Amino acid sequence: MGTIFSTLFGSRLVGTDEFGNRYYQAKRGRRYGRERRWVIYKGGDEASKVPSEWHAWLHHTVAEPLTEKAAVARPWQKEHQPNLTGTERAYRPSGHELAAGHHAPATGDYEAWSPDGDLADEPARGQ
Repeated sequence: MGTIFSTLFGSRLVGTDEFGNRYYQAKRGRRYGRERRWVIYKGGDEASKVPSEWHAWLHHTVAEPLTEKAAVARPWQKEHQPNLTGTERAYRPSGHELAAGHHAPATGDYEAWSPDGDLADEPARGQ
């Protein structure tokens, strides 16, 4: 409730991004020498939906939000994908028990280290 009241009565809208998130700045008052800045997410709170140009502004890296030119995706950039950890669509490598797969059998080229086997043939150091 505090965020809603401070947003309605004590802030100014700075801008919105392509996801519909709204960015605000406090009209007055500073905390730790800097003005307060925050985001109201559209939909669920998903921090990975904050584009880099707004992230820089939120964290006081830049004084003003970066230009629309900075928001234009480069040809090598991928479309945003939310953090899927903990969901049904989370990445699971082949062989993971929840990926309904089986991992390949061991090849037999692994030899476990044994503290007795390697040092038994060497003389003690310092003697």
